[in-house]
Amino acid sequence: MTRDEFNAFCAALPRTTHVVQWGNADVWKVGGKVFAICGWAEDASAFTFKVTELGFEVLSDSPGLRPAPYLASRGLKWIQHYAAPGLSDDSLRDHIRASHDMIVAALSKKKRAELGL
Repeated sequence: MTRDEFNAFCAALPRTTHVVQWGNADVWKVGGKVFAICGWAEDASAFTFKVTELGFEVLSDSPGLRPAPYLASRGLKWIQHYAAPGLSDDSLRDHIRASHDMIVAALSKKKRAELGL
């Protein structure tokens, strides 16, 4: 997945917003909460997303994936796809969509209602 494809996919998810921060990273949010980030790792795009505890355990040791720098070190369950082989584009999209869904589910009922989610 390219950075442009990542941004187009995230933009198509319901009620997302985009900001560029943290050294030119594309940061995608829903309800003001981050669900996906695209930055750089060793001159290639690196995609970061939230996962379940089980997903974190399974994906952490997979080639091309790692606990997300900064986020995982704070005890948060985030994975970074940083190198090949990593995930297929379809699987990466599935994980980004699941991350979006987890963040939406964690929003207050009031916030979800405001967003129409």
